[in-house]
Amino acid sequence: MRSSEAMRLFLAAFLIAALGGSARAQIAGPPRGTPPAEAGTWPFPPPDPKSWWDDKRPPPSEAADPLGGRRLGRGERLPVIDGAPDPATYRLWGLAPLQWQSPHGEELVLEAWVRPALGVRQSVVRVIVRRDGKAFVQARAGLACCEPGIARRVGFDAELPAGSAAAFAALKDNALWAAPRDVRVLEGGSAEGVCVDGVSYDLILLTSARSRVLRRACDPAAIGQVADVLEPVLRAALGHEPRFDVLFPSGADFGAARRDYQRLIREGGALKADPDARPPPPDDAQP
Repeated sequence: MRSSEAMRLFLAAFLIAALGGSARAQIAGPPRGTPPAEAGTWPFPPPDPKSWWDDKRPPPSEAADPLGGRRLGRGERLPVIDGAPDPATYRLWGLAPLQWQSPHGEELVLEAWVRPALGVRQSVVRVIVRRDGKAFVQARAGLACCEPGIARRVGFDAELPAGSAAAFAALKDNALWAAPRDVRVLEGGSAEGVCVDGVSYDLILLTSARSRVLRRACDPAAIGQVADVLEPVLRAALGHEPRFDVLFPSGADFGAARRDYQRLIREGGALKADPDARPPPPDDAQP
């Protein structure tokens, strides 16, 4: 073997050994004596404390806050939505509080909260229709139990396909918004008792003119009454995030619940206001 070839082989072996040693050093962790504040960022330097607060942060995307950046006009005020989650709950879910939204004209916000009675895998979907004809969906899912925050929270913010706004805008005129906030099923002259298994759904409508909150839990007939709004809102959130989709194995299909409600009405039953529920305020229909 020539001396030049031997030298090249020696240099190649030396570089491989050196790189391998460097990789092993990185895997092994920071050198002994590294301050705890720097150990988590080794081998990269820790951020400058002052620039951490002073540097500009990128603004949220349009889909993350479609109604953001607005100023209230003369005589306008933020909505008061009786029965909606408090602002701190929205912050836990990574959503701008509904109480901070200010829809104008024909704009609207639709929300659906999904809470299983025997589980902690909760989810929330928000659809926003803006006056420029665009529609957006924001969805979150997580374990709402046992920790200060929402554990394993996943979510996304996305713009819906063109033409979606008209379909959701039509939902604000649905007759179900005139129904009682909480109901009991009257079938055969008697009301059903409290259910301990199933899923409860909260539907919220916010427009520039009014706000409404409806709660339907467990009984398929009660859920079927709001299926025409609940179904499209939840379906708008499917297909964006597999970890969210897995919570709705039926694809948010409420056809069976809708048929139960139709059967209840056909056979003389009814949904009556729940006398044990907290009554809504007199101006519940106004923001």
